[in-house]
Formats: sequence, C-alpha cells, structure tokens
Amino acid sequence: MGFFQKKKIWLGVLAVFVFSIILVKSYSPKNNISGPSLERNPIVQIAQPSPTPFPFQEITIPYLRQRIYDGSLGESQKNYENQSYTAFLTSYSSDGLKINGLLTQPKGQAPPEGWPAIVFIHGYIPPRQYQTIQNYYDYVDYLARNGLVVFKIDLRGNGSSEGEAGGAYYSADYVVDVLNAYSALQNSSFVNPKAIGLWGHSMAGNVVMRSFAVKPEIPAVVIWAGAVYSYTDMQEFGINDASYQPPGTSSERARRRQKIRDIHGEPNADHFFWQQIAPTSFLNDLKGAIQIHHAINDPVVNIGYSRNLISLLDKTNVPHELQEYSSGGHNLSGSAFNEAMDKTVEFFKKYL
Repeated sequence: MGFFQKKKIWLGVLAVFVFSIILVKSYSPKNNISGPSLERNPIVQIAQPSPTPFPFQEITIPYLRQRIYDGSLGESQKNYENQSYTAFLTSYSSDGLKINGLLTQPKGQAPPEGWPAIVFIHGYIPPRQYQTIQNYYDYVDYLARNGLVVFKIDLRGNGSSEGEAGGAYYSADYVVDVLNAYSALQNSSFVNPKAIGLWGHSMAGNVVMRSFAVKPEIPAVVIWAGAVYSYTDMQEFGINDASYQPPGTSSERARRRQKIRDIHGEPNADHFFWQQIAPTSFLNDLKGAIQIHHAINDPVVNIGYSRNLISLLDKTNVPHELQEYSSGGHNLSGSAFNEAMDKTVEFFKKYL
C-alpha cells in the first residue's frame, strides 16, 4: 500500500471521529428541547394544540384559540331610554345561530376612539324562564349610566336565542357566543375596539375565564360570585343551586357530559384533557386585569372558588383583586350591591 493511500485512509478515520464527537455533543441533555426544562413548565406544554385529534378536543382552550370569531350586530330596535343611555334589542350570529341581546349606548358625545364597552354574560337561569330585559336589569342599568356600552347577550338556547342551552362547563358553545359578541362590538362603529371588557355572574365565571384564556388580550374582566376555574374545584366545593334544572339523561347535553367522563375520567389536574379545558392552566398568558367579587355568605357558590383562583393569580403578573363582602348572598344584593357596582365601574374605567 502506497503512502498516499495510507494517508487517505487515516484522513477518513479522523473525519469519522470528529463527526462522532460533534454528533454526541449536539444531542447532549443540555441541548435536548424535550428534556427537564420543558417538564418544569406544564403551561408551555399544554398550550400547544395536539397534532393528533382526540375526543372533545373542540372544547379545549388551544383549539378555541385557532377558531375565527367574526361577529357583527344585526338590526337594532329601540326599547327604552333615559337621560343617560338608550337601550336597543339586537342580535348577532354565532355558529350560524341568531343570538339575541340587549345593547345600551350612552348619550352625549362619544370619545374620538369610540365608547368603552362590556360584553355582559348572565348566570344560570332556567333557559325557558330567561327574559332579555327583565333579568339583570339593575346590573345593566348601573353600568350603562356610567358611560359604558353594555351588550347583555342571551346565550344560545336562553330566552328566544336560537340553539340548545348546552351548559357552561362541558361545552364550548357559550365561550363561542361570548367571543362572537366581542367581535361584533369590535366591528361596530361606536365602540373602541381596544376597550372592551367582560362581566359575568355565577356560571359565567367559568365562561368568562375560558373566554379570557382564549383571547388573553382582553383588557379587563370582572366576575361576580363565579364558579369552576380549575375543574377540580368543582369536586371540592360543588354548586348548590335549587333553581338548576338538570337535563334528562337522554338529552344531548347529558350524553356529552357522560361521554367526556367515560373517555377522560373525572377532572384531574394531571390529565392532559382537563388541563387543556381549565382556564387556570393558562393564567400566565393573560394580558388584561381581573377583578372578582364574592360574598362570604353566598349559599350557592362557595367563596372558596374565588379564593383558590386568587391564590393562583398571586403567582402570576396579572393585575388582580378579590373584593369580599360579609353579606349580599349569591347576587350581592342589598348594601353590597352598590358597593360592588361602584368598584366594578371604577375597575372598568381604569383598565378600559
């Protein structure tokens, strides 16, 4: 074997040796993106939609973030007015359904960028008993008299809104209704598209927080006596609502809820599915501020729901506050009502 042949062989061996060293270093643990650094941050892991579809993926936060919300207000019919605002009955489309609502518009000269606005989400009322104008009248009136556009939507299946009242906790329907209403206000000519907040009561606490998780840039959120944020909190506190009319076991709503449990089990903080539907898994994404109101003597929704949520928010950079009341019950009635409303208005004016 000649000198040049031996030289070529040794150069080849050397090249293989160097390449092996580079390859080993490139796959060392400190450079492996699937290593412990991601395991310490479960929010980053679950915030990414799964590439493989799984049952009921459509109700998860990552899936809802990929949807398009493009609502617009329908024809408006004047219903009543006072010195501060005019109220209209109107509607918008959500999933092809006609969703009704009460819309208030302040009187006077609008700011150059448009009025600040609130999508107002009602709590549980037996859907057939729900009435657009009557229910929550005092709440809407108080907000509307303070220079805010208020859009109190009748969630699908409630009152004369089209569709089935599928419930809040095991469906995305109400979240979709809220975000389409939000879009409808953004697309209107009299609202500041960057100054729209959410207000919700009771059951709507869950709907509001999931809507917030889907659209983290919402600037301000207020919840009164809300329930169910981590889903394991429902197991801890329950809900004691004598007005609740559970669906029959043969209804689509009941079948869906049972099928979710059959496939994914009971709510579990360590299970990927329950992580992806719980808004508490996405608190670090939120850009806006949260204010929560709750009476200690609430007989329907335990104040523990709100306290648990606040304890989780304490670990984030999200501006938040909890206003507790010694009386007022589930609706924060009596003396607590005016105090809670004053603080709500102040909060919205600060952040919208």
